[in-house]
Amino acid sequence: MLLVSAFDAHDWNELTGTNRDISTLCIPNRSPIRYHLAMPRSAKLALATLLLATALLFVRRVSAHHSFASTYSDQTITIEGKVDEFLYRNPHSAVLLEAPGKNGQTVVWAAEWSTAGQLSRQGIEKDMIKPGDHLILSGNPSRNPSDHRLRISAITRPSDGWKWKSSY
Repeated sequence: MLLVSAFDAHDWNELTGTNRDISTLCIPNRSPIRYHLAMPRSAKLALATLLLATALLFVRRVSAHHSFASTYSDQTITIEGKVDEFLYRNPHSAVLLEAPGKNGQTVVWAAEWSTAGQLSRQGIEKDMIKPGDHLILSGNPSRNPSDHRLRISAITRPSDGWKWKSSY
C-alpha cells in the first residue's frame, strides 16, 4: 500500500531514483490519485466552513461589552425610595425602586447594577436586598429622562447603615 505525502514529482523522483509520474499512483483497489486537479469550489467552501466552525468552537469567549456612554449621561443623581424588586441576574442585576416623581406620583426606576457573579465576589447575594427595603441610590441617569433608568454607582440602606460603592 502506498502512503501519500506532501512530496511533489521532483521530490519523489530524487528519493527513488526513478522518473515516474506520481500524479497517477494508485492505492490498491482504488482509483488513481490525481494531485494535479484543482480542489472543487464546493469542497473549498466546505473545508472553510469546517475550519471556521472548529475555530469558533474552541476559541475562548471574548470579553466584550457595550459602552455605557451611549445609554447613560455623565451627571450623577440620587434617588430615594422603596425596593419593588431586586433582579439578581446576568448580564446585569437591577434594582426596581419606587420613588416619588416630580408631580407627586410614584415612579418606578430601573437601576442597573453589576453582574450576579461580580456582586457575589463582593459579598452581595440575591437575598441581600429585599422588596420593601428603603434605599438611597446614586448613579448616572439615562440620557432619556422619561426612561427612569439609572446606572448605580452607590447604594445606602439607612435602616442598618449598609453601603456599597462602585469602583468605576
